[in-house]
Amino acid sequence: QVQLMESGGGLVQPGGSLRLSCAASGSIVKINTMGWHRQAPGKQRELVALLTSGGTTNYADSVKGRFTISGDSAKNTVYLQMNNLNPEDTAVYYCSSTAVTSPTFLGRLYWGQGTQVTVSS
Repeated sequence: QVQLMESGGGLVQPGGSLRLSCAASGSIVKINTMGWHRQAPGKQRELVALLTSGGTTNYADSVKGRFTISGDSAKNTVYLQMNNLNPEDTAVYYCSSTAVTSPTFLGRLYWGQGTQVTVSS
C-alpha cells in the first residue's frame, strides 16, 4: 500500500501563488508517476499535471505557463508550484501516484485525500 500526504492548500487572492506538496510512503518498490488532479464543485475530476519517473511532464492546457510540477525522487515527493492563480483554479486538489509495491510487486493507482485551494478576493 501507498499513502499520499498532501499539504500546502489554502486561500489566496487572484494573481497569487501557492505551492502544494505530496509525499508518498509505504511499501514502495517503484514509483512510475506522480501527479495532481483537481475537482471543482459540480465538475468532474481533471488532470492538472503529471510527472513520470523519467522526468516527462504533462499539463492541462488551462494551467500551462502558470503551474510547474517537480519532484524529489529521494523523498518520494512531488510539488506543484501554482502562480498567477485565478478563481477558476478553485478546487480540491488531489495527489495521485502509480506505484509498484511489495510484496505483490503489482502496480496500481493511489490517491491522496485532497487539499482545498480557494482563489478569492
